[in-house]
Amino acid sequence: MTVSSDAPTSPARLRQTAIGALAVLLGAFVFYTSFSGPFESLVQRSLFVMMITALAVLMHPLFEGSRWRPLGIAIDAAIVAMVTVSGSYIIGSYESIMTDLPWATGWDMVMGFGTLLCVLELARRSSNWVFPLIVIAAVAYAFFGYLIPGQFGHRGFDAGYLTEIIFLSDRGLWGMLVNVASTTLAAFVLFGAILLHTGAGETFFDLSARLGGSRPGGAAKIATFASGFFGAINGSTVANVATTGNFTIPLMKRLKYPPAYAGAVEAIASTGGQLAPPIMGTAAFVMAELVGLNYWAIALAGVVPALLFYLGIYSTVHVIAVRQGFSPVTDDTLPDWRGAMSFARLAPIVAGLLGLAFGVINGNSVELTACYGMIAMLVAVLVARISKGEDPRAVFGIILRALEAGGKGVVIVGILLVGAQVFVAMINLTGFGVAVTAAVLSIGQGQLWLIAGLMAVVCLIAGMGLPTSAAYVMVAAVFAPALIQQGIDPLVVHMFVLYYAALSVITPPVCLGVFVAATIAQAPWMKVALQTLRLGATAYALPMLFIAYPGMLGGGGAMAIARAVISGAVFVLAMAHLLGGARLPGGMAARLLWLLPVGLALMPPWWATLSGAVVFGGLVLASRRVTLQPTPPTSQPA
Repeated sequence: MTVSSDAPTSPARLRQTAIGALAVLLGAFVFYTSFSGPFESLVQRSLFVMMITALAVLMHPLFEGSRWRPLGIAIDAAIVAMVTVSGSYIIGSYESIMTDLPWATGWDMVMGFGTLLCVLELARRSSNWVFPLIVIAAVAYAFFGYLIPGQFGHRGFDAGYLTEIIFLSDRGLWGMLVNVASTTLAAFVLFGAILLHTGAGETFFDLSARLGGSRPGGAAKIATFASGFFGAINGSTVANVATTGNFTIPLMKRLKYPPAYAGAVEAIASTGGQLAPPIMGTAAFVMAELVGLNYWAIALAGVVPALLFYLGIYSTVHVIAVRQGFSPVTDDTLPDWRGAMSFARLAPIVAGLLGLAFGVINGNSVELTACYGMIAMLVAVLVARISKGEDPRAVFGIILRALEAGGKGVVIVGILLVGAQVFVAMINLTGFGVAVTAAVLSIGQGQLWLIAGLMAVVCLIAGMGLPTSAAYVMVAAVFAPALIQQGIDPLVVHMFVLYYAALSVITPPVCLGVFVAATIAQAPWMKVALQTLRLGATAYALPMLFIAYPGMLGGGGAMAIARAVISGAVFVLAMAHLLGGARLPGGMAARLLWLLPVGLALMPPWWATLSGAVVFGGLVLASRRVTLQPTPPTSQPA
């Protein structure tokens, strides 16, 4: 018998089998602890770290495909052994660790710093060198910061004390962020995996096609809706671009959209998924812990900003489509409404939302609430398949695939949050955050908007090359206190940081989301980046509105919320018309009139807000009266 040359080798098949089995085990662990409650804190976190470490080693093997692979196998085995031994030691000693505060021995130092190095190596494999180097720098600063003169120096800490913080406490490797990753975050990642594997992905895309495809610039609007739906579940810009972009970008190019513009639409729309509830790029769960609010309060606060984000993208895309003459998607290529809205397609989505609503109303924990949603979805799929006369046993296959996807989905963010927790511990221990706050306040001289601008720039730079959750944690730990000391609500400050951390993924020169979109679009990445900045310019200004209008995040009562929503809508719509090049009588110079409602929307009085809405409405009417014909479709930049 002839074996195909491209068939996977036996070791590769064995590794894939091991990945699947361990991912299912991790998914089952998440489901079980979500339903019955987590184990003791250090036990829960240690078990989680051991499992994600073993799974990360299998998913990202060292020196794969090279002659150095035997050495890689030995190193991979050593990583798994080190973390397993360390985790088992913590599980066996958790009572004494939590009650006796033990002194670190030489063996503790080996396990503590050895485990940290293992985690950072896996972080390097799954992302890049940036994150591990930042964490290493923080630990080195704890060791040698006493050598630094001035306000950034500190008294210094020895290896024993740092081991007690990093390894023998719940502040380092087994700290708060690891607890979030192993409970609430993991539960919602699994919820999203089950949702997608019950057919919601296809339903979301069909709904996106029907909602946006029949309008001018339909392909770009499909990308906007689809990326929003998918991003709200997977919470990763890069994964979102890679998933939806492989369909939407070629579709736009077939309809004569410029390749760079097609890639930019997908990049900016996918970025918004990290900011859309319920998952918000997994950062919502971390923010709940850092700010000290209920997770649902964080998710609710994110609703209006996310809607404004996508309103800005959709409106900009629409204005450009009208001006450039981009046609809708032909009706014969759009999915049928009846198929997209059928009982079998909608039942899992509706059931999942009802399960979440039941948990919220019942006052259950976030993890148990997510578990109710998972159970409701699986029951709905079972009923739908039976009603269609299909074999109900196929649901077991859905469960296994969803558990596997959920287990894999939590690995990278889990590894990163373990490292991020050590970074936060070092920042708090050394007082580096306090020193930075003092420096920023000194530079800003009490000028709120100057301090906010400095923070925005720092967030964008610090987040480059990092996943959003890790970038958010690091920037928030160091810089958020500077704005909080100016009297800004902590929720507003943390949402401010999160938005700029998310936008760093599409900000040149290190813009991972743009790189992926440019590859799919087969366009120069810099052209895609510039188009993305144009389409997303409103998004870069949006966090500043949080400070000007806290009602945008639900603070200040009904009137403050109404005013924030109206001002925000006028701002993003006017900016969309300006950036999209909406015509006005009087030629190119007249387009600057769109800045008038933008300025009025930023002014504090109510009369300015209402005037901005009236002026914007008048400009829209004037724009529609322009008799110039739309520019024929072109392959030149939009």
